[in-house]
Amino acid sequence: MAEVQQLPVQEVVNSMVKSVERENIRKMQGLMFRCSASCCEDSQASMQQVHQCIERCHAPLAQAQALVTSELEKFQDRLARCTMHCNDKAKDSIDAGSKELQVKWQLDSCVTKCVDDHMHLIPTMTKKMKESLSSIGK
Repeated sequence: MAEVQQLPVQEVVNSMVKSVERENIRKMQGLMFRCSASCCEDSQASMQQVHQCIERCHAPLAQAQALVTSELEKFQDRLARCTMHCNDKAKDSIDAGSKELQVKWQLDSCVTKCVDDHMHLIPTMTKKMKESLSSIGK
């Protein structure tokens, strides 16, 4: 994907990730650290019990981070598949004898459509992600 077209997607995704981190992940980190600290305050617990307690405290945050990573990877994969389709169409056009300038324009407009289509998916993806995150650990 052309850098010019990649930049707006990257900026919107970065903004979404910052929002999710600030509004969801950070709260979960605070809960995890407070929970872990309380595990360490039990002087009657064995080392293994404390370790298991800390693991239980960390589980919701690990699940949340995995969810965010998975959603971002799915988004990137979909966008990459769309742009690969554009590349395939351009190659087919070149093979069929189309002029290079015409193929370049076709490729650019196809990739632009991919970017536009995927930009519209980001708000829905964000909403879904935040809903999933708010249900983790409850």
